[in-house]
Amino acid sequence: MAAEQAADGYLFDLYRRYIGEPEDRTDVYVGFGLFLGGIGLAIVALVLFVWASTFEARSGSYFAWVGPAYALAMMALPVTMLGIVVLLPSERRMLYTSVAGIAITAGAVVGFLVVYPHHWNGYGANYTVHVVAVYALGLAGITASTGAALIAHYLDMAQQAEAVATEADADDAEPELTDAEVQRDIDDAMDGVELSWGGVEQTEHKRLSFSSDDLDDVSIDSDAGTTTTRSSGVDAQVAGLKGLKGGETKETTSSSTVDDQTAKLRELREQQRAEELATADDDGGAVETVAKPFSGLVERLRALVKRS
Repeated sequence: MAAEQAADGYLFDLYRRYIGEPEDRTDVYVGFGLFLGGIGLAIVALVLFVWASTFEARSGSYFAWVGPAYALAMMALPVTMLGIVVLLPSERRMLYTSVAGIAITAGAVVGFLVVYPHHWNGYGANYTVHVVAVYALGLAGITASTGAALIAHYLDMAQQAEAVATEADADDAEPELTDAEVQRDIDDAMDGVELSWGGVEQTEHKRLSFSSDDLDDVSIDSDAGTTTTRSSGVDAQVAGLKGLKGGETKETTSSSTVDDQTAKLRELREQQRAEELATADDDGGAVETVAKPFSGLVERLRALVKRS
C-alpha cells in the first residue's frame, strides 16, 4: 500500500489524507488542476490590477490592463469551486450543475469584456445589470452544487465512522455462554490433571485385601493398638490449645477434701514408722540416716495440713 502511494505521487497522498480513496485517477488530476488553476487565476488577476494602478486612471492603458484583471477575478472563484466538486465523490448531477453554472459565468465574463469600459457603469449603453445578473445566476448554481457535494461527503464520512464503530462494538461484545458450554470447558481444562477434590495430588499406592479363608485360624483383637478419643467439650479443647500455644498455665483442681488428705498423710506416716521399726534392728546407724529425710518430709506435710 505504501509503495502504491509513493508511485501515485503527492496529489494522491493529499487526496487520501483529506478526502479518501480515489475512485478514478482522472478525477484527482482534473479536480486538483481546476482547484489550483482557480487560485492561479486569482493571483494573476491581482498582479494585473496592481500593474494597471500604475497607469493614469481611466486612461487607455489603464483600461487595457484592468479589464483582463476583472475578467480573471470573475473566473477564479467559479473554477476553484468546480475543482472542489470534481474532487469530492459526489453524484453526477452535482457535477453537471457545476459545469452549467461555470458555463453561465463564462458567458457573463465574455459579455463583460465586450461592454467594458464603453458600455459599463454609466458609459454609453449601460449593460452592467445584465452582465452582473447573468454572472450571479451562474455563480449561484456552482455554489449550490458545491455545498451539496460537501454535505454529501460529510454525511458519507459520518456513516462510515458509525459503521466502523458498530463493527468495533460487535467485535468487543462477548458471546453469551450456556451452562453446558461452561461445564464442557471446565471438563476439557481439567482433563489429565491428577488432583483430588481437596487439591491434593493423587498418589499411586497398593492396597491389601484379605479373604475370610485366610483369617479363619487367626484370632485378632480389634481393640488392640487402638485409641479412642472423646471430645470433652469446646471449653476443654480451647484450654488444651492455649496450653499448647504456651504462656498459659494449666490449672489442676483436686476433688478430695481436707479430711481425705489428712487421712492419707496419717497412713503414710504410720507406714514410714513401720518401715523404720523394721529396719532399726538391722542397721541402727543406717536407719537413722535414711529416716532423717523422711521425717523432715513428714514434718512439712504436717505443717501444710495444719495451714489448710
